[in-house]
Amino acid sequence: MKKILVTGGAGYIGSFMVRKLKSEGYDVLILDDLSQGHKKAVENFRLVKLDLVSDKNEIEKLFKNEHFDGVIHMASFIQMGESYKDPSKYYKNNVVGFLNLVDTMVKTKTNNIILSSSAGVYGNPKKLPIEEDDAKDPLNPYGETKYIMERILEDYQDAYKLNFIVIRYFNAAGAAPDGSIGEDHPNESHLIPMIIKKTLKGEAVDIFGNDYNTKDGTCVRDYIHVLDLADNHAKALEKLLGSKKCAEKYNAGIGKGYSNLEIIKMVEKISGMKVKINFCSRRPGDADILYAANNKIIKDLKWHPKYELKEIIESAFIWHKKHPYGWGN
Repeated sequence: MKKILVTGGAGYIGSFMVRKLKSEGYDVLILDDLSQGHKKAVENFRLVKLDLVSDKNEIEKLFKNEHFDGVIHMASFIQMGESYKDPSKYYKNNVVGFLNLVDTMVKTKTNNIILSSSAGVYGNPKKLPIEEDDAKDPLNPYGETKYIMERILEDYQDAYKLNFIVIRYFNAAGAAPDGSIGEDHPNESHLIPMIIKKTLKGEAVDIFGNDYNTKDGTCVRDYIHVLDLADNHAKALEKLLGSKKCAEKYNAGIGKGYSNLEIIKMVEKISGMKVKINFCSRRPGDADILYAANNKIIKDLKWHPKYELKEIIESAFIWHKKHPYGWGN
């Protein structure tokens, strides 16, 4: 049985990932500092509470004791707006923590890693859909940290033979269809959960900008169900573990975009509730339109997204209605 370490495995996407790996027959261990993740989300999994930045020696001991076949790295701070206000926090956690991780992997001859990256590495694209080889021009410190992490992997593959697959997420969303597990961030910045949570409370939703160069003035994004993400990571892991040399990068999206106002209309349709809107100024670093060319991941990994926007929002609505306080009491 292959043993896999999932960093950030108690977080939103990580908690789905570890369930997928367990169902595929892997031995799974979670490493998480629980600053963003939730212990209740992964009660039936082994979890080691460590910080990738400050606990490097303990992490090295863990790797020497456990002998992992591979790592899926999901432990990053992810809020674009916050990264502008506190870039130091993002460079320390995302870059320094990642360096500590891959240095430990090299030292302990743990040769396989999947990196959760972001469409934020592209910035404002020159053409659509966005392909993996298109220019990289991050517009904010968060996107910059992801791009640095990708570059680190390229150099470590050349120098130390560290095999990797990078998966660039577009907008992860959704929950388990039965509402048993879903998204719960301390300071929610993701659009779909923010709209649903505010609407359930009768509060107005802040929409940042209605003057984008789009059909309705609001920015357009590609939304992918978290279950589809977990599925393509599992397929990527199979490819990674079966390769002598691997250095691949994939977009993970459904290949089309929806505007903020289209998201709001779908939430209204599914919930039967009216969404109150408060238009605010645009945030610095927000691109007009982002959606993926996903033909490479479909071809290479024999993967195809199963869920459309309606199913994403339906599942998220069920989760938030059942769990108004997320994983809290």
